[in-house]
Amino acid sequence: MDRLDNTVRPYAWGSTTAIAQLLGVEPTGEPQAEMWMGAHPGAPSRTGRGTLAEVIDADPERELGAASVAKFGPRLPFLLKLLAAGAPLSLQVHPDLDQAKAGYADEERRGVPADAAHRTYKDANHKPELVCALTDFDGLCGFRDPLRAAELLDALGVDSLKPYVDLLHAQPEEAALREVLTAILTADRDEMARTVTEAAAACDRLGGDHAPYAAIAHHYPGDPGVIAAMLLNHVRLQPGEALYLGAGVPHAYLNGLGVEIMANSDNVLRCGLTPKHVDVPELLRIVRFEPRDPGVLRPEAAPDGEELYDTPTDEFRLSRYVLPAGGATHDLTLATPQILLCTAGSVRAGEHELSPGTSVFVPAGEKVEVSGTGTLFRATVVA
Repeated sequence: MDRLDNTVRPYAWGSTTAIAQLLGVEPTGEPQAEMWMGAHPGAPSRTGRGTLAEVIDADPERELGAASVAKFGPRLPFLLKLLAAGAPLSLQVHPDLDQAKAGYADEERRGVPADAAHRTYKDANHKPELVCALTDFDGLCGFRDPLRAAELLDALGVDSLKPYVDLLHAQPEEAALREVLTAILTADRDEMARTVTEAAAACDRLGGDHAPYAAIAHHYPGDPGVIAAMLLNHVRLQPGEALYLGAGVPHAYLNGLGVEIMANSDNVLRCGLTPKHVDVPELLRIVRFEPRDPGVLRPEAAPDGEELYDTPTDEFRLSRYVLPAGGATHDLTLATPQILLCTAGSVRAGEHELSPGTSVFVPAGEKVEVSGTGTLFRATVVA
C-alpha cells in the first residue's frame, strides 16, 4: 500500500481557500482548483516507489489485478480528484466511447498537433464523471424543459432574446433546443456581447432563479455561454449528494468543493464560459438535446457500512464510509485496485494514518482494514 503525494493544479477558476482548509494548511493566495490522485500522465501521484504510473507500468497485473487488466488494459482506468471551484468552469460536454475513438483517429490522420489550441480529442477514451459534494456545491446539468427556459429568458425583457423564446416554444423539443443553442453559438460576437450585458443586468435585478446567471456573467462578461447556461438545469448539491455526467450531457460546475472521479480521459468539448477553442460543428454533433432531470444521486447502503454512488460506468466505482467513534474495523480488501481518500476526521488504513485530503493506493488483492472516526472515500473499478 502506497501513501500518495498528489499534485494540486492551479487553474484560474480554482478556490484560493477550499483545498488548503481541507488539508489544514495556510492558503498560498493562488487558485487551487484540483488535486489529482491517480496515474494520469499529466500529473501522476508520487509514491515511495516512483510515480504511480511507473509503479503500475512495472507490473500491471500485480498492481491492478488480472480482471482489471483484461477489461481495461495495463493502466489505472480512473482519475480521482478533489475539485474546488471558486468560479464557474467552462460549459462543456464529453463524447461517448465510439465518438472519442473516431474523433481521435480523424485528428491523428489529419496531423493536428496534440498540443494545438484547436485540438478537440486528446485521446481515444470517453470521459463519464461523477462529482460528490463535500460542501454546498452549485452546478449546471442537462437541458431544462424548453418552456421553462423560454420563461426564464422572456422574464429578462431583452428584445434580442425574443427570437430564442419563440424557438423554444416550437416542437419537437430536441429540435428547438438544437436550434437555439446553434443560434447562440453562431451569433455575431459583438451583438451577443451586448445581449449578454443586458441579460446580466436583468438577472441581477430579478434575483431568485436568475441569480446564478448574474454570477456567471460577472465572471464571463459578454460570453455567449451565459445565455447557453440559461438553457440548463441549475442544481445545488448538499454535502454527500452527487451528480453523474454521462456522454453528451452539457454541464458546468459553478462553486464548491467536491470529490470527483472520471474515466482517464482529457476529451472536453466546450460550449462557452471560456476563452478556449469552441468547435461548434463537432459540439452540436456530440450534444444530446434531451430535456432531463439533473438526477441528483444519494449514496445507497451496501454491505459492511459502505455507501455506494451507483452509476452505469465500469471504469470507476465510488463509495464512502462514514466511520463513527468507537465503530468497527472494516475489511476493504478487493481484487481490484483502490484509492482511499480521507475527507474528514482521522482514519487508519493499514499502516497509514489518514487526515483530511490524504490518500493511499491499494494494489489489487492487498489486505487493507480501515478504522477510526471520519469519512473515507473509496475509488475502484468494476471488473
